[in-house]
Amino acid sequence: MPNAIETVDVNVPVSVAYNQWTKFEEFPKFLAFVESITQVTDTLTEWKVKIGGVERTFEARITEQHPDERVAWNSTGGEVDHAGVVTFHKLAVNETRVTVQLDWEATGLLEKAGAILGVDNHAIKKDLANFKEFIEAKGTDQGGWRGNVEA
Repeated sequence: MPNAIETVDVNVPVSVAYNQWTKFEEFPKFLAFVESITQVTDTLTEWKVKIGGVERTFEARITEQHPDERVAWNSTGGEVDHAGVVTFHKLAVNETRVTVQLDWEATGLLEKAGAILGVDNHAIKKDLANFKEFIEAKGTDQGGWRGNVEA
């Protein structure tokens, strides 16, 4: 099962980075392959992604969530099998390290080749750079979901 770990430092307080990350429906603004996300419940989202011209849909369930610290999830159905966690680390008052770890099941020749060549890691790194640009341009957030989900 391929996996990736990527990190980016953003120049906003940890609460701003975390709050923005919990606004899943805004992910298409900075995640290149995400077409749309619908928040169904506090812990269930429906995703539509487009990778290599192929559109796929799946549900993801938040399995653990702690404000300003972490959000973990796994897919629960659909055409994509993956799990991940994003963590937030306060470096300074206005600086936060965001780390994303993803594990997924590569299906098909194209996805397996991409995993071997590290295309997925590059895409995640680019998406985190997009997140950095997006959140730093905003400079603030309009709140986020700050509930706890225990593992």
